[in-house]
Amino acid sequence: MESIMKFTKMHGCGNDYVYVDCTQEELDNPEEAAIKVSDRHFGIGSDGLILIKKSDRADFFMDMYNADGSRGKMCGNGIRCVGKYVYDNGLTDKTEIKVDTLSGVKTLQLHVTDGKVSTVTVDMGAPILKADEVPADVSVFNNKLLNKSDMLVAEPLTVNGFEYHVTCVSMGNPHAIVYLDNNIDIKKFEIEKIGPAFEKHAAFPENVNTEFIQVSDKDNLNMRVWERGSGETFACGTGACASLVATVLNGKCNNTATLHLLGGDLKITWDRTKNTVLMEGPAATVFTGEIEL
Repeated sequence: MESIMKFTKMHGCGNDYVYVDCTQEELDNPEEAAIKVSDRHFGIGSDGLILIKKSDRADFFMDMYNADGSRGKMCGNGIRCVGKYVYDNGLTDKTEIKVDTLSGVKTLQLHVTDGKVSTVTVDMGAPILKADEVPADVSVFNNKLLNKSDMLVAEPLTVNGFEYHVTCVSMGNPHAIVYLDNNIDIKKFEIEKIGPAFEKHAAFPENVNTEFIQVSDKDNLNMRVWERGSGETFACGTGACASLVATVLNGKCNNTATLHLLGGDLKITWDRTKNTVLMEGPAATVFTGEIEL
């Protein structure tokens, strides 16, 4: 027997998800539901499915699934939309909330305009830089002197027969950051050819999200992202955070910079004193509806 699921389509910088209020009732088979709703021809169309649930240690729990049905730990754009959803729909009246995720509890500052949340600042926590915690397998990298506890900053790695200099950062999920020359048109970069090779590379035992970065100046970075389980997306919040950290470690930008993604801009700050990363960006509701599952 088919069931009816009420949903809200939302996006943060074009990184779109289908959101479901599960604070009162669980959704059966979320993996299957994620695949169905994410289909852009036969479903709603999204980068995945996010369920908003109760939490024993925070105001809410964000349970996210990628477009292929795999479970994700954290999504920076997604969590901003969670903040907008719960405030705009009266699930909370607080403008500072805590949201639990599989990568820990995040604190959100909700910026309200005319009674609705317009932008959200998320404390994304400390970046994880040790190779075995990202995780990344140092034995696969070209530098054979690496130890599993090392930071991987501009380390050579052969992908599809070409050597890239890769910086690895986890923001609760693993990211590999590489840099493109400024003479390349980043919008024409054939990410669909190289992205899958990074995603499933032997160096990354849990697969990896890959950010391709072009440095405009110390305050502005252009970014495209290939997300594990979803392919190219218009934006990736954790990826933007990881990219800022990586670019600081490479000496290419300031501790605060604007990341220009296909879907919009994110302001990222790495507070080195507190060792935490702050992400500020928009959250938007597209439409609400019902779908048969």
